[in-house]
Amino acid sequence: MDFAQFLQFLITGLTVGSIYALLAIGFVTIYNTTGILNFAQGEFAMIGAMSCISLIGFGLPMFAAIPIAILFTAFIGLFIERTLIKPARKSAPVTLVVITIGLSIFLKGLGLIIWGTYPKTLSPIVQIKPIHFLGAVINPQSLFIFAILIVLLALLYFFFDKTFIGSALRASETNPRAASLMGINTQAMSGLSFTLAAALGAIAGIIIAPLTDATYEMGFLIGLKGFVAMVIGGMNNISGAVMGGLVLGVVEAFSSGLLSSTYSDAISFTVLLLVLFFRPNGLFGKATGLRV
Repeated sequence: MDFAQFLQFLITGLTVGSIYALLAIGFVTIYNTTGILNFAQGEFAMIGAMSCISLIGFGLPMFAAIPIAILFTAFIGLFIERTLIKPARKSAPVTLVVITIGLSIFLKGLGLIIWGTYPKTLSPIVQIKPIHFLGAVINPQSLFIFAILIVLLALLYFFFDKTFIGSALRASETNPRAASLMGINTQAMSGLSFTLAAALGAIAGIIIAPLTDATYEMGFLIGLKGFVAMVIGGMNNISGAVMGGLVLGVVEAFSSGLLSSTYSDAISFTVLLLVLFFRPNGLFGKATGLRV
């Protein structure tokens, strides 16, 4: 393997890993606020991508369709939390997991009814010719994805550290009981976490749609990879989830390029098992006595 090939695999891995990272952030946000593993997170990406494509098909320009699709998906996330998750908050954790799995199946079936089985495409958001760099070919969409990830991380840092609502949400993550005693409405924070996670999922779906076909079933696999990224990076912090997503994307890219795409999923889940065996808190997670 020469350097150009190495660089090509690395760029591809970081591109895919950025998508996993966005979904992993959604997983972490919901899990740390509510204690729920939302296995419907990938379906938020599907809804975001497919609704954006539909809005463009109705004649809306892309710069208008994208924010509308994100807001629409965020509203669905809030609606799901208010109607399905909130009434079952006191149920056993396994019950909540089953609810989110059932929700994933339901949303996938709804997507099949609305959009059908035929794959749909989204025009590249960045209309620039491919860039040749040190023998590797860089898709401008990849650079756009990196930029989106960096901007979102900066915005999330500002939101969680510099705003009152973000501080309240972070307090709900750290110690829900203490946050409630201090007057923070933890139920409202739960709704906010689902809204934020749904918006992040929609962004992930929209920015990956120009690179791959968008279908009603696209959410399952990338949602599962987002969950794996969260576990690999650490379930209690956003930066760890991002690093987990990037690591997972790079592992997949090199395993597909050097071996075969047939083995990439098996290798990814092997990495997950190794991390769970040797680092149960994740590669970048920290052990803590608090429920996070």
